[in-house]
Amino acid sequence: MRAVLQRVTRAAVGVDGETVASIGKGLLILVGVATTDSEEDARRVARKSAEMRIFADAGGRFNVSLLDGAGEALVVSQFTLLADTRRGRRPNFTEAAAPETAEPIVEAFAAEMRHSGIQVQTGRFGAKMAVELVNDGPVTILIDSEELQRPRRG
Repeated sequence: MRAVLQRVTRAAVGVDGETVASIGKGLLILVGVATTDSEEDARRVARKSAEMRIFADAGGRFNVSLLDGAGEALVVSQFTLLADTRRGRRPNFTEAAAPETAEPIVEAFAAEMRHSGIQVQTGRFGAKMAVELVNDGPVTILIDSEELQRPRRG
């Protein structure tokens, strides 16, 4: 699973010209589900995302997370995060989970964030979405579930 966290002052998702979700200050989280991912991977990455201290404290340091009340989350499924671009000029998406597999995993991600007490909005799974955001900083962080499983190097 790959999650791209973008710190935003506001973000919204539209489908067919209609806004289906929007947030103020917080994180826009783009989530890509791989064929090997499970709901446990989703919960682990969601907890890491909720705990990520990428909001400024009174001194301007990155010391505040969504769990500390830094804002809301807008979770949007994005299979293209699993693109394999190593060969040729056309991305390959064979690592991305099929929609019927990915949807409940994305839902588990959002549910874990909600369980942590975070206000969560979501895009519309499988729809062609227009995502608007004002990136704050800009601050953009990538979390990969495979990286969370590897031991840290000294």
